[in-house]
Amino acid sequence: MEIKIGTPQILKILNILSWIIFIGLCVEAGMYLFNGIYTMTINSYNARFLDLLDLYNYSPSYYIQEICFISIVAILKAIMFYLIVKMLHYKKLDIAQPFTAEMGRFISNLSYLAFGIGLFSFWAFKFNNWLASNGVKLPTLESLNLEGHSIWIFMAIVMFVIGQIFKRGIEIQSEIDLTI
Repeated sequence: MEIKIGTPQILKILNILSWIIFIGLCVEAGMYLFNGIYTMTINSYNARFLDLLDLYNYSPSYYIQEICFISIVAILKAIMFYLIVKMLHYKKLDIAQPFTAEMGRFISNLSYLAFGIGLFSFWAFKFNNWLASNGVKLPTLESLNLEGHSIWIFMAIVMFVIGQIFKRGIEIQSEIDLTI
């Protein structure tokens, strides 16, 4: 007995996984924002969250900058998965005719978000290197979820190219629709 897994089943699984990742990223982004605000307004010792107490003691304004980098990256990731969840949940992906204007916008938006994640991760990488050169003890970029700036930028470029291919496919599809 052979079990075939088709595209509809794979899309259902991806929808469930996307929801799980989206919810996790929303919780993560909210956690960073809450802890940053809590540290700055109520209890500065809370800066030990994410092991950033040394940075806070060095300069509260640099601590705010670091929390902003972490929060922006987390929010952009959550927005990216929101777009994926929205596309899968409302079944806007038509396998029979994938070259739609909506799919082109979706791919373009994902490429812009990936570029934003890569850009802010790169700024955080440079900022953390500068802080480390000034003797501030910092956790690794991996533990702050700021790693992989070059991978995010690479992904943005690849998605941008795919978006341009989709744009051309949309033009061809509309020409075909007009000739029929």
